[in-house]
Amino acid sequence: MPKMKTDSGAKKRIKVTGTGRLRRGKAFRAHLLEKKSSTRTRRLGRETDVAPGQAKNIKKLMGL
Repeated sequence: MPKMKTDSGAKKRIKVTGTGRLRRGKAFRAHLLEKKSSTRTRRLGRETDVAPGQAKNIKKLMGL
């Protein structure tokens, strides 16, 4: 059977930490920032963990 290919979209959006956790960027930081508070935009700039329910599917996409 051939090797599984890593999903290109997932590869660009999700980072795997040294301990194997999946990290992702948050949504709603691309445009229309004028109406969002600076506190909110700062919070959206940080990375967060992938939800446990999605982690299994994303690991499959990443070839892990």
